[in-house]
Amino acid sequence: MTLSRRQFTGLTLSSFALPSAALAQDMSALDAMHAPLSGTTSEFNAAMAFIKARGNPDMAAGLITSLRFSRARGPQIADALTAITGQDHFTDWFEWTLWQERNPQIKPHPDFPDFIREVLVRVDDNFADFLRPEHIQPDKMKIRLEEITWGGVVKDGIPSLDNPVLISAEQAGYLKGDDLVFGVSINGDVRAYPLRIMGWHEMFNEVIGGVPVALAYCTLCGSGILFETDVAGRSKPLVFGSSGFLYRSNKLMFDRETNSLWNQYTGQPVVGPLVDSGIALKQRPVVITTWDSWKASNPDTKVLDVETGHRRNYGSGVVYNDYFSSPDLMFPAVVNQDAHKQKDYVFAVRQFGAARAWPLDAFAATPLINDAIADTPLVLIGDAQTRSVRAYERGAHSFTAQNGKINDQTGAEWRVAEDMLLGPDGTNLPRVAGHISYWFAWDNYLGDAATIYDG
Repeated sequence: MTLSRRQFTGLTLSSFALPSAALAQDMSALDAMHAPLSGTTSEFNAAMAFIKARGNPDMAAGLITSLRFSRARGPQIADALTAITGQDHFTDWFEWTLWQERNPQIKPHPDFPDFIREVLVRVDDNFADFLRPEHIQPDKMKIRLEEITWGGVVKDGIPSLDNPVLISAEQAGYLKGDDLVFGVSINGDVRAYPLRIMGWHEMFNEVIGGVPVALAYCTLCGSGILFETDVAGRSKPLVFGSSGFLYRSNKLMFDRETNSLWNQYTGQPVVGPLVDSGIALKQRPVVITTWDSWKASNPDTKVLDVETGHRRNYGSGVVYNDYFSSPDLMFPAVVNQDAHKQKDYVFAVRQFGAARAWPLDAFAATPLINDAIADTPLVLIGDAQTRSVRAYERGAHSFTAQNGKINDQTGAEWRVAEDMLLGPDGTNLPRVAGHISYWFAWDNYLGDAATIYDG
């Protein structure tokens, strides 16, 4: 996806044909929601009059949905929205969606689940797999149905890479030294997944070092999170794909066994059969770094082959280039920008019963930070330029970095490895899972439940 936010807000549904609405005197709320997308001019006008006469903001969610898909009727839809909400964002779907997020006290009309399901299934028949009527009632979901947004692609329109072909570092002549990769090491199995490829796929399902894992890469929120997919109580590992839906500019992934929708950022199911399962996927460490740096530290690494079986332009700096270079979001999400801009990078850790983030620019001043999350002391080693951060438990130690070396408070030198810090006496300090993210996603999903390092 390379469209701007304004291009996305103007999308239309071709050949959209919902049941015709009745005239105002016989109109139901569901008829009125249908009319902007399917009704004749007289039916549409009657629907707008009906909605204004009701004067209830519970119809706002349906109108905001229609505003996105009905460009020609936008001014009349906007007029009805203003009449029932007291707000005026004219035909700006982006701003109306932000208003909706800021007002969770306004509950959509009970007919809204039927309406939004019909709209989205018209986009892609396969969306019915995720939007089964019994699972999209407000009390059955962990997120707000009215905030689920179509991301501009169909189910699996961003295809996952499942057990893809890997090659040796020597065979990876297609990579440039400054290309960024996701680096993963599990039980001595070391692998690299270039962002220039993963940006087109946003998901891989693999077994690394004997551990079934999935990398969920949300390009929109800048986060690639490595999850274990072997879950207690289930007979086989979960396998994930990209649903085509977003929630607050964060991808909703799905598991192929139950078609439950999952929050990519938290690793928890939010819609569907697994909602009340209590599952929260365990994170594994992953680092973003340059190919040259990863290869130098891990000469025996395997790396994703450019021949993925899909036809994409995997060139350096191609995928999402416009989005990554812009300060704007492509899809709506409310974010507090008092201290950090929405697309500033942070390194995020959710472990030990707590959540904490470190602004990436903190590592521009120093490559090493001694800190803690909850009651667990950590040391973080980072490079702001390459978005590389690794976190380790540090116990009672305090570390410094100088001339590329890591020393503890006694002056003893430690070695940085992917899974641990190694001391001169054989002591090792374990790696802590974390990931890079845009600030807006961290702020939107964790907010007051998290802390932020301020130097």
